[in-house]
Order: sequence, then C-alpha cells, then structure tokens
Amino acid sequence: MISFIISALKIIILLGFLVSIHEAGHLVVAKLCKVKVNEFAIGFGPTIFSKQGKETKYALRLIPLGGFCSMEGEEERSEQKGSFSQASIPKRIAIVLAGATVNIIFGLTIYFILIACTGAGVTQQPAEDTFINRIIHAGIETKELSISILDSLKSLFTGKVGVDQMMGPVGISQIVSKTSGIQEFIYMLALISISLGITNLLPIPALDGGKILILLIEAIRRKPLPEETELKIQLLGFTLLITLSLYVTYQDILRL
Repeated sequence: MISFIISALKIIILLGFLVSIHEAGHLVVAKLCKVKVNEFAIGFGPTIFSKQGKETKYALRLIPLGGFCSMEGEEERSEQKGSFSQASIPKRIAIVLAGATVNIIFGLTIYFILIACTGAGVTQQPAEDTFINRIIHAGIETKELSISILDSLKSLFTGKVGVDQMMGPVGISQIVSKTSGIQEFIYMLALISISLGITNLLPIPALDGGKILILLIEAIRRKPLPEETELKIQLLGFTLLITLSLYVTYQDILRL
C-alpha cells in the first residue's frame, strides 16, 4: 500500500509540475505581450484556493494533474482590448510556442546539470575527476539527446516508427513508478519534460503545434480563417487527439 502511494505521488508530482510550468510559459509571455489572462490555474476540478490579481485570477484546484492558462479571446474571438485574438500574429505565435519551449529548455537544462554533476549520461560512461571535462561531457550528452529526440520525431512522421510504439500516460506512469532514487527520478523528469514539449509542437489542431499552424495559415492568407471553420478544425483535431490517446493507452496496457 505504501509502495502504491509513493508511486502515485511520484506520478502526480512529475506530471503536475511539468504541465504547470508549461502553462506558466504561456502566462509569462502573454503578460509580456499585453494579452489579458483571465485565469491561471494549477490543477483541475473544484477550486481550493484562489486570489484575484489586477486582471488575472490565480487558482489552486483539487486535481493536481496539470493546469491551464485562460486568455481573453483565445477560444472565442473578442474585440476587447488586450484579447488574444486582437494581438499580432508574431505575438500569438510566441504565446502559443512558449509552453513547449519552457518544457524543452527546462528538460535540457536539468539533463545538462544532472550529467555535469554525476559525470554519466545515456551512454553511462562517466567523464574523467575535472569540472571542465564534466561540463564538456554534459554538453555533448545533451546535444546527442536533442538529436536523438529529433530523429525519433522524424521517424514518426516518415512512418519508420509506428503509432503503436508511442507511449502514453499509462506507460509513462509505469516507468515513473519504477524509478529508484532522486537521481533517476530527476532524469525521468528531464526526459518527459522534453517529450511533452516536442509532442505539443506536433501540427495537430488542439495541440500547440496545431494552433501555430492555423496562425501561419492566417499569416499567409493575411486574414483569419472563418471562426466557424477554425472551430471545426479544432474539433476535428480534438477528436483525432482523443482517438490517438485511447489507442496509445491501449498499447500501453498491452505492454504491462
């Protein structure tokens, strides 16, 4: 029972933290771009605590698995000053891109620090007793990890890697629950953060990458898509995402 509780806490802390910093990335860049954020919440479900800022409500919610950053004019277009839909395209792209960027930079930074401190990376070959050598080794390992992730993403798009080889929340939870020691947990934190960031950049409507694709289409057309058309695209993307999630989860369960 204690083992189950510890495993559950690991999963909640890891996923909750990573999604929260993702949403915090959207929040910070939205504020810098003068876009009104109606609510920034950590967690989902009923509100446990909330504080109303000058324009943003900050809330802590019951279910600690993620969070959200709700901007004025994000879901439905708004003519109100400071709304997301009234911001320039570069600003909107920057806001949407911020979440995944934070996850990737955070993951690579943590990975770099971990390798610099321990001297061992994915190759499990520790760098040789000086500080400069460990820094160089950490840089090389981090670069190799970045290239590996990009290659995996390319393989997914070209069909060299099947969707059935992807890992969903169940598979991730299983791996996280088996981590032993703080070093291994932090290592997984870094890898999953990077994976979360890259996955969010996939050009699927309902993901950040899909939103960026729609904004690029708007830039090329020099006018936004009809709101009804955009909503249909988002709904289609959401349906595709749910279907993909169910399939990946099914594959995770088969591998248990």
